[in-house]
Amino acid sequence: MARRKRTSAVLEKAVRRAAGINSIGSNLDLGNGLTSPAFSSLIEKMRSRENAYNSALSNLDKLYREMLETEDELADMTEHMLMAVGTRYGKSSVEYGMAGGVPKNQRRKGLRGESPTFKADESSFVASVQSKNGKETATTS
Repeated sequence: MARRKRTSAVLEKAVRRAAGINSIGSNLDLGNGLTSPAFSSLIEKMRSRENAYNSALSNLDKLYREMLETEDELADMTEHMLMAVGTRYGKSSVEYGMAGGVPKNQRRKGLRGESPTFKADESSFVASVQSKNGKETATTS
C-alpha cells in the first residue's frame, strides 16, 4: 500500500490569500518585511518542499516494494538450497544438518493420541470432597 501523499491546507489558504492580495497591488508593501513578492516566494518554497516530500515518499514506496520482492526471491532460494543439499547428500546426512535442515533420522515422531509435550514427571494430587451426607472423602489422581 502506497504511503499517503501530503497536501497542505495552509498552502491552499495562502495561495487564495495571495490571489486576493495581488488584486490590491502586485508589489504591495505592508512594512516589516510583509511584501507581496516575499509572500509569493514563501508560497513557492512551501510548494517545492511539499513536492520534494511527496516525491521522496514515492521513491520510498518503490524501494520498499523492491525490497519485498528481493526478500521473496531470497526465501525461495534459501529453500531451494536446502533441498539441493538434501538431494545431493541425503536428508539423513551431516551436511543436511549443517545446511540448517533437521536430518530425517533425528526427527521426533509423536504417537497417535499423544500430546506433543513431553511429560517427565506427573505429580499426583489429593482432593478432599464433602458429600451431601456430610462425610468427607479423599480422592487422588
